Amino acid sequence: MGSTKIIGYVLALLGLVVIAFSNKIAALKYLAFLGAKALVYTIVGGVALVAVGIVLVLSEGKKIKHAAEEVPIYEGEGKHRKIVGYRRAS
Repeated sequence: MGSTKIIGYVLALLGLVVIAFSNKIAALKYLAFLGAKALVYTIVGGVALVAVGIVLVLSEGKKIKHAAEEVPIYEGEGKHRKIVGYRRAS
């Protein structure tokens, strides 16, 4: 598991915690001047953290490593073709 995935999981978990405690976070004294907007800001912030976390987790997809100079060898016709091997391109 790459470090990007771990950071993504941590951010997504932090976002879920922010969403879960959004009422208590919005009721904090230093956010009191915002009134009802504070609740909306905390929920939007939590959703943004979850979204960034998910993007980071999914960004490390499976990568197929092939040499650039290899060309596939096919067997069969049309939709029923299968790759049976690779040869070096000239």
